[in-house]
Amino acid sequence: MASELLTHIHEARDFVRARSKSAARVGVILGTGLGDFTHGLEAEVTIPYRDIPHFPVSAVESHAGEMVLGRFSGKPVVLMRGRVHGYEGYSLREVSFPVRVLRALGVDTLILSNAVGGMNPNFQAGSLVLVTDHINLTGDNPLIGPNDDELGPRFPDMSRAYDPDLIRLAEGVAAELKIRTERGVFVSVMGPNLETAAEYRFLRAIGADVVGMSLIAENVAAIHGGQRVLAISVVTDMCLPDNLKPAHIPEILRVAGEAAPRLMAVVGGVIERM
Repeated sequence: MASELLTHIHEARDFVRARSKSAARVGVILGTGLGDFTHGLEAEVTIPYRDIPHFPVSAVESHAGEMVLGRFSGKPVVLMRGRVHGYEGYSLREVSFPVRVLRALGVDTLILSNAVGGMNPNFQAGSLVLVTDHINLTGDNPLIGPNDDELGPRFPDMSRAYDPDLIRLAEGVAAELKIRTERGVFVSVMGPNLETAAEYRFLRAIGADVVGMSLIAENVAAIHGGQRVLAISVVTDMCLPDNLKPAHIPEILRVAGEAAPRLMAVVGGVIERM
């Protein structure tokens, strides 16, 4: 007998398939301030998250909350404009549910993006960071609870959590476009408050280059389901503890918006070359 989670995934998948016959194998999730980008996307069907059975719906203003099925760089894609977060009251199991649905739709490569604070002094606001690894400090995990073997193994290996071949491909695309990228380790915290100076020092000391409140639940669920993952973080503000300035959310959104065309140029090039 199918688990409740698997049943919910199939119901959401069937709802989407009834509205689109897309054979997309690539899914893209856009984070804070990055979801308004539409240039180069040929949308065929747009479905609000609230209409999809069992889908979590974000209350964060900068997240549109729509699944767009269409073509990007000439290839079929499923583009998700916005995500939910643990700080909204969702478990990471619920946060990762859309990734499960994308996998059920046939998506085997997932491209994630998010807005982050930069702790590596070599970065700057607006930097595109290719995530090479992560540290989960949220206190939660999307795999907690009974494991459904149809979704993935009980103990998934995380040694290639971010696909090295996709990282190199993204770097090659960016170089051709003369877009600078960095490599870095991402650490996720629960939020929603931003970090103190002491916390930034701690996070930097344990090996993190950037910090945010998303990404990891989606990555873990994707790896559990056998997907390849590429993650690109946009540094929207610098978080240097010895020169820490108050966060200004409109400024963070402005920086994210300015970086979005460069981000999507790289994403589009990666999809085109896959």
